[in-house]
Amino acid sequence: MMNVTIFGKGNMGQAIGKNFEDAGNTVHYVGSATPKNEVTIGEIVVLAVPYPAVSSILANFAEELKGKIIVDITNPVNFDTFDDLVVPADSSAAAEIAKQATDSKLVKGFNTTFAATLATKKVAGQHQTTVLLASDDQEAKKIVTEALAGSDLAVLDAGSLKRARELEAMGFLQISLAAAEKISWTGGFGVFH
Repeated sequence: MMNVTIFGKGNMGQAIGKNFEDAGNTVHYVGSATPKNEVTIGEIVVLAVPYPAVSSILANFAEELKGKIIVDITNPVNFDTFDDLVVPADSSAAAEIAKQATDSKLVKGFNTTFAATLATKKVAGQHQTTVLLASDDQEAKKIVTEALAGSDLAVLDAGSLKRARELEAMGFLQISLAAAEKISWTGGFGVFH
């Protein structure tokens, strides 16, 4: 089993962490007030923080993150307007993060799921929650998939890191629909295969 470090103690961080724990992994949480010398960096690192917070985490832990699998769950939504993404149209948060974390293995994941659907492992209380993973590192995707085996989540390989742009667009649409109360925060997109 793996040691998983989750930056972020909010709903998403807790729900993701619980799934890794359900699958038999050890999870350490890092909050914004956690002293650096008390941070344990596992083989898998989950960035369960808002996109604007990622850059400082990558800078502060640059040495510790070398060679690690970093799972980016961010949706770079402009939360002032809920009408735009804050990354270039031909890019993604994951691509921007990959430019900074060049010595890490980046995986995009969990950004098309809400915390409630990760906690219950069901979308709208009916359909199994599916986590979509995108990465240029096949081994990293395999390790994350294996680390979630036994969590009762479905995990699906969504392709290369280029697919992060589409995953973030899906996440953005889902958040926009929920913020406008057109769907509930327990709903969302399901993948049936």
